[in-house]
Amino acid sequence: MKKQSLKHEVILGVDTHLDTHVGALIDGQGKMLGTLPTATNTSGYNQLLKWAQSFGHLQRAGIEGTGTYGAGLARFLSEQGIDVLEINRPDRSMRRFLGKSDPTDAESAARSVLSGNARAIPKLQSGPAEAMRIASVARRSAVKARTQSINQLRALLINAPESVRAKLWQSKPERCVKGCARLRTLGESQSLKTLATTLRLLAKRWLYLTAELKELDATLEHLTVLAAKRLRRQFGVGPQTAATLLATAGDNPERLRSEAALAALCGVNPLPASSGKTVRHRLNRGGNRSANNALWTIAMVRMRSDPRTRVYVARRTAEGKSTKEIHRCLKRYIVRELYPLILADLQDAAAAA
Repeated sequence: MKKQSLKHEVILGVDTHLDTHVGALIDGQGKMLGTLPTATNTSGYNQLLKWAQSFGHLQRAGIEGTGTYGAGLARFLSEQGIDVLEINRPDRSMRRFLGKSDPTDAESAARSVLSGNARAIPKLQSGPAEAMRIASVARRSAVKARTQSINQLRALLINAPESVRAKLWQSKPERCVKGCARLRTLGESQSLKTLATTLRLLAKRWLYLTAELKELDATLEHLTVLAAKRLRRQFGVGPQTAATLLATAGDNPERLRSEAALAALCGVNPLPASSGKTVRHRLNRGGNRSANNALWTIAMVRMRSDPRTRVYVARRTAEGKSTKEIHRCLKRYIVRELYPLILADLQDAAAAA
């Protein structure tokens, strides 16, 4: 009976795009059964599912881009009881041999599931961690835009006539912006009129983005107080860093099988870089860089203010470790400390949903 069910198992692979998805189907022995392009809507998802099930028992599907173009299809298939796995883009060496097309990529996704190479579970994108991710995305762009605004405003003031610079230049951004926002005229020449208008608009943009950041910070404060109680109680962990770490982990804690998996996800696991008689490790430059930056921030706060961490830094410095190496070690230790707290917070949030 077991052999019979395995014989009729089919595996779906999907290459996702904005307007169309392309599905490829193989059986349990790897035989190609066919391909089907569908629209990226509920009707198209239903069509793809019924087509796949007409060939046999569909239990597993590999989808590229489950966090972007494939998010809707991944949710739909999960709701139908299909085990969805996230597929990375095929490596370039494979593409050189097989070529590049949507059906080829979809077939490669299905074969990754069959071989067991695809093991990543997609994020659910339906709980407080997803809400934190959404707010964090908006906050990062607002911070970047506000920094650009004040830098552009200051650059214009530096190049402005001496009388204008003496009137409006202030070392503190708030005072500088306040003066420029009230500006009406600087003179009758065309260049001075344009300068006055531009300075006023940049100042108003900075003020608007500052108000936007306050609102987003309040949102993150509220979300993390509700869904990251244990994490927020740790030294150096604020609303932004807590939100970033929970958003990286996702709403389904089963994705993180160990604290080593979280370390790899955040790009803080030491990578072996040994050769010959030299045995060493190097920094990991992969992983989620926002999560890596959050851990960097926590480590910096602890290095400055936490007595326990300061003792550790002094000991490691005496051993000859560089600041970069100490920072790497600290981030790895912080992941080990925060991993069970992240899991507990996510499980509580899932139970309350």
